[in-house]
Amino acid sequence: MKIYQTYSSDETRIFGDKLVSGVMSHASGRKGAVVLALYGDLGSGKTTFAQGFLRGLGVRQRVNSPTFVIFKRFKIHDSRFKNIYHIDCYRIKKAKELVDLGIKEILAEPKNIVLIEWPERLRRILPKEVIKIYFKYGKKENERIIGLRDTNMYEYTDKK
Repeated sequence: MKIYQTYSSDETRIFGDKLVSGVMSHASGRKGAVVLALYGDLGSGKTTFAQGFLRGLGVRQRVNSPTFVIFKRFKIHDSRFKNIYHIDCYRIKKAKELVDLGIKEILAEPKNIVLIEWPERLRRILPKEVIKIYFKYGKKENERIIGLRDTNMYEYTDKK
């Protein structure tokens, strides 16, 4: 696992924005959606990261946590993708709740990108190819430790 540190919300958003190019460059050849599973405690940076990631995909509207609405869909204008879904499973007790809302169809569509907060609640229905990103509090107030699996494929870069 590759570890990164950010020292403010802005840096966490920038990290999300810059990770887009690495994820997109390795998005071909899969059967379903590109899925980013965002693990971490409340307030550890998952939604802040999602804001930057969506900004990097061209989403200009305000991005808030979908905690109460469960998921939000954003249209994107990319030749490979049509939609990005931001899903927050914090209030989900059973995966069936999202199955009833069409999560399996969303995950099966290769023109979708899906960011899932609290993915451990969907463990049984997540596809095998998932980009796992872990968020933890650092020692300082706004410091965040971000761990990325499969860093050889999804390398963060300071280049845009």
